[in-house]
Amino acid sequence: MDINQIITDKIISLLERGTVKGGARWSRSTATGLPVNAKSGDQYHGINVLVLWSEMAEKSYASSQWLTFKQAVDLGANVRKGEKSVMCVYYKTVGTHDESKADDEQETYFMAKPFWLFNVAQIDGLPADLTTAISATACKTFNPHFEAEQLLLNSNASINYGFDSAFYSPSTDKICMPTRERFTSEANFYATALHELTHWTGNEARLNRSFGKRFGDDAYAFEELVAELGAAFTVGQLGMIDATIEAHADYVSSWIKVLKEDKKAIFTAASLASKASDFIFSTCH
Repeated sequence: MDINQIITDKIISLLERGTVKGGARWSRSTATGLPVNAKSGDQYHGINVLVLWSEMAEKSYASSQWLTFKQAVDLGANVRKGEKSVMCVYYKTVGTHDESKADDEQETYFMAKPFWLFNVAQIDGLPADLTTAISATACKTFNPHFEAEQLLLNSNASINYGFDSAFYSPSTDKICMPTRERFTSEANFYATALHELTHWTGNEARLNRSFGKRFGDDAYAFEELVAELGAAFTVGQLGMIDATIEAHADYVSSWIKVLKEDKKAIFTAASLASKASDFIFSTCH
């Protein structure tokens, strides 16, 4: 009897059943329209529209609202340390003064001048009315879970909100998230936040997870599996019934391939996920 294979087959079956239910954990942004200045409400035009749309797509910003550094300060807010601005351009009319010509004969031309913008997702302390609009399908009222909030807060992880997707950036050691109110339930918010916090535990300064040698091209997929199981274990320990492994199954199903190719992978993933969950509770509780 191959116990490894039997257990793996059961997990795969659970994941495959999970693909018929569930759905998005947070509401996706609808069309955001033209980029606008968050303070003045003025729309940007021309090449700046393409530049800002491109930046939104690349960085997964959920909002089309932008501010200069000075505007953020004037609003009592601050650009987070390490955030990078995007350069835009405006054209200034410049004239030459030729004393031999009358005023209406003076030549003028347009000079390109740069200016720099930050998305509101890069700025802390903004007034509430400048945050991303909430979809009608998202939570109308968010009720925090005290113990889960303490885990996130006490981790001292850099968690930034206002993005159109949830991800952990190893290069900057930062977690980026949609705002709480965009999630379809509180449980889904915490499941997602703790998924990213599980990724955070794998940093070389913490649990130092690395799978390149064993899983090769599937190393990224395997780390995602560890993070999803780690989140499931953590929310389960918090007693959040709506965020157990079955609710995660739809999300994990993309990585069934890893389990089918390595019958011991689920054991390794579960072990590492347990260590990550234990780390979160022992360090952040």
